[in-house]
Amino acid sequence: MGPSRLKAGNERLWALIAARAEKDADTEDIDRRIWDLFGERWAVMFTDLSGFSRSVREFGILHFLQTIYEHKLLLYPVIDAHGGVLVKEEGDSLLLLFRRVEPALKCAQEMMAACERVNARRKPEEHILLCLGIGYGDILRVADHEVWGQEVNAASKLGEDRAKAGEILLTDAARIALGDAAPQTLAELTEGVAGTPRSFRVPPLKSKP
Repeated sequence: MGPSRLKAGNERLWALIAARAEKDADTEDIDRRIWDLFGERWAVMFTDLSGFSRSVREFGILHFLQTIYEHKLLLYPVIDAHGGVLVKEEGDSLLLLFRRVEPALKCAQEMMAACERVNARRKPEEHILLCLGIGYGDILRVADHEVWGQEVNAASKLGEDRAKAGEILLTDAARIALGDAAPQTLAELTEGVAGTPRSFRVPPLKSKP
C-alpha cells in the first residue's frame, strides 16, 4: 500500500473527525461511517525491551541500538511465521497485528523462547530482555501504519508499563477470545491498566532440554 493511499486514508478520517467536531453534528452517523470505513477486528501485540535506562546509562546508547537491531533480526522471522503484521517500530518497541489471539500468543511464546536461547550464549549485558502485551478487539486501522483503539492502548500499557522481562500479559478481551486455548494457569494481575477491566500473566513455557 503506497504513501498516496495512506495519505488519502488519513485525510478521509480527519475530514470526518472535523465534521464530527462541528456544532450540531450527527455524531452517531459520523461514527458509523468511520467504523464502516476503518473498523477491523485484530489481536494487537505491543513489544518492548526491558532495561532501556540502565542499559544506556551503563553501556551507552550505541550498545542499546545494537540490541534493538539484533532483536529485530531475531524476532522478525518468528513474527512472519505466525502471520503477524508489523504496523510500526517505535524505538525498542514493535506494534503488531494478528488475525486471532491464538497465533499471537504462540508467536509471543516462541519469541520468548528465541530470546532465551540467544541469551544463554551471551554475557548479561548483551541479553535481549523482551516483554509484551496482547489485546483483542475492534480497532481503527488506517492503511498499514496507523491503528487506534481501546485494545491498542491496553496492549501498549501492558507491554511497556506492566510487563517485566520475559513476561507475556493479556487483556481480558484477549483471554476471553482464546477460549479453550487459554493456558489453565493464567495469573490475574492485582494492579490493572486503563482500557481493560482485568489483565493476566501467561505462565512461562518449560524450556526444552
